[in-house]
Amino acid sequence: MSAESLAASVYEELKRRLNVGLLKPGEFIDLTALGRELGMSRTPLRDALIRLELEDFIVIYPRRGVMVRSLQRSDIRDMYQIIGALEASVIEEVSRRFRSSDADSMERLCAEMMKALAADDFGAYYSANLRFHDVYLELSDNRKLIDTVHILKERLYDFPRRSSYVKEWERDSMAEHTEICQRLRSGDFRGAAAYVRDVHWSFEVQERYIRTYYA
Repeated sequence: MSAESLAASVYEELKRRLNVGLLKPGEFIDLTALGRELGMSRTPLRDALIRLELEDFIVIYPRRGVMVRSLQRSDIRDMYQIIGALEASVIEEVSRRFRSSDADSMERLCAEMMKALAADDFGAYYSANLRFHDVYLELSDNRKLIDTVHILKERLYDFPRRSSYVKEWERDSMAEHTEICQRLRSGDFRGAAAYVRDVHWSFEVQERYIRTYYA
């Protein structure tokens, strides 16, 4: 396996451990023990850690070690603003590519989300939620933008993945998803972009739920 492949493998394993809570926010990572456990030299481990730091999952302190980064309220506010701006820009960008079949896909995913909420299956709900937004995101040619949005969503919801959720928030979110879909189907791309930016991904609009979810 190449050095690049080894680093990618370590990167995915570290993200898995972050996701399930084996590596906890605010804790330092024992790099010696980790390298020994993974059977990796320091080079692929270092490369994976550099990538994770660039994506804000960890902080590397010279001569002190590597700490899993805690998510602060200011971080959440900033990420909401960035995601809202990026998703809105994509909606306006892909207006000529969006088809009724894309709206059909989004409506099917809304139905999946409703079914998952009724069954209290947050994992299924979250998966369908991501795919709902990806319907229009994947119409963009800007891969860096799409990757940035995905990484920010991972930071918000996946590290670690919480076992509980705010059901009222997801019910309100469902109404927002329906509104987004209706605006896109009707060809109101400017209105859909504004709604995604100023309502769906507005920290101020969602703050009461954010405070509960991240308490």
